[in-house]
Amino acid sequence: MPHDTTLIGTIVAGLGVAFLMGALAHRLKISPIAGYLLAGILVGPFTPGFVADTGLAMQLAEIGVILLMFGVGLHFSFKDLLSVRKIAVPGATLQIAVATALGTMLGLWLGWSIAGSAVFGLALSVASTVVLLRALQARDMVETEKGRIAVGWLIVEDLVMVLALVLLPAMFGDRGDEGVSAGLLQSAGIVLVKVVGFAAFMFLIARRVLPWVLHWVAHSGSRELFRLAVLAIALGVAFGAAVMFDVSFALGAFFAGMILGETQLSRRAAEETLPLRDAFAVLFFVSVGMLFDPKVIVEQPLPVIATVAIIVIGKSVAAYALVRAFGHKSQTALTISVSLAQIGEFSFILAGLGVGLGVLPETGRDLILAGSMLSILFNPILFTLAVKRIRADEPIEEPSGDIVEEAPEPCNAGVVLIGYGRVGSHIGSMICGRGEGLTVIEDQKDMAAAAREAGATVIVGDATKESILRQAGLDEASTLLIAIPEGVEAGAIVRRARAINPKLVIVARAHSDEEVSDLVRRGADHVVMAERETASRMAERAMLTRA
Repeated sequence: MPHDTTLIGTIVAGLGVAFLMGALAHRLKISPIAGYLLAGILVGPFTPGFVADTGLAMQLAEIGVILLMFGVGLHFSFKDLLSVRKIAVPGATLQIAVATALGTMLGLWLGWSIAGSAVFGLALSVASTVVLLRALQARDMVETEKGRIAVGWLIVEDLVMVLALVLLPAMFGDRGDEGVSAGLLQSAGIVLVKVVGFAAFMFLIARRVLPWVLHWVAHSGSRELFRLAVLAIALGVAFGAAVMFDVSFALGAFFAGMILGETQLSRRAAEETLPLRDAFAVLFFVSVGMLFDPKVIVEQPLPVIATVAIIVIGKSVAAYALVRAFGHKSQTALTISVSLAQIGEFSFILAGLGVGLGVLPETGRDLILAGSMLSILFNPILFTLAVKRIRADEPIEEPSGDIVEEAPEPCNAGVVLIGYGRVGSHIGSMICGRGEGLTVIEDQKDMAAAAREAGATVIVGDATKESILRQAGLDEASTLLIAIPEGVEAGAIVRRARAINPKLVIVARAHSDEEVSDLVRRGADHVVMAERETASRMAERAMLTRA
């Protein structure tokens, strides 16, 4: 070829094979994650055939981590973060200590040094950002108490790993004992100053500049420019945080999202980053598979089993006990413990640093990679079992974490409205203004609060899920009004709503003739196309003026 196509080849091979293996996994009714991991093994260096660039794959996967944490930050607030500090800070710290101790004992049993064993244990203590958030998002738990605790826990682990990555070279670099002590104190002080400086910069400067930039771009009317601005902010803040303040990409992206989450444009920003977020998250799982050498399972079966046991059982039991000790319910403890029963990106970085410093043997890195691969593979299964257990224990509390909140004077479920944005809010004010019952399904907290103030019963959740539609009383409702602008989601809602209640009158919103046809085909009784209605009203006005 006339020029280097390594990057293109890596993306094409990663996404292409991931699609095939993911489709196969879906066909076999198992988690698509298993297919993505298998795709990574197939394009990795340990299997014959095409070999993708592992280094490039890991960098592409890092973009997925950035976009994922940015998306979570959009739905999070500083108040949410502070609300879980009493459990997240001590819980994460103690869980890291327990997992590190277990890993250290395994390393010593394998004949490694104390330092190498400690690094190995520390690598086993931190959960993968991508796996944890994908599991929570798949079950709509991010904005629930369980989700807030898990994300807060993740942030604390992130900060501990940042500290570890800075202190390890100071502890095991080429210097004498006095140099180690002095370097350790100096490095710890620098890390503290940089983290405080980063937080101050984000809340004092970026909190004012970033929303202003996004609002300015939004008023330009260019959707392309808005999408570009969102991506530039997410990636730019993450990269700048890592370069200037030595914090992780994930932490920088999370704070950027959290700041923009306070604006009215947060929902639109989340929608614009969703496709890229999903694509690069898939590349993360592919990159994990590429690092995995299947021979380690055959050559070192007992150490691999012990490593996986520490990750899946040791960490989970410790997290469960800690959450229960802080007075939280068993469902919350079970959710947190299962969320943390895996390891990922920070573990790889820590293992690579340990090997580079000559502290951790290469066998330790192989075991960490094997533990990551297998724990990520088991995690969806564990989550499914946990959800079933929660449902069996307390069927009243939905494991999806969606929250039902009612107005002071609850309305009946005669009319259900999906979406309380620009269109939905006008519909809701007219219906509630006439004293009629209205139930609103909305996934954005600010819009849900506005609907509640108008006098509607509010369900915060994803309207495409059957469980949420049933919570809204759709099986007994007379009318369903779909006011969201997204045609694909509206089509899925119409199909599920029609299956729940065949007699339901469904009125939907569309923006094109294709969307109108699709919604009618799926079961909508009436579809209102904004452009067509506007044209009709303008034509009527013109006729009246001429008459």
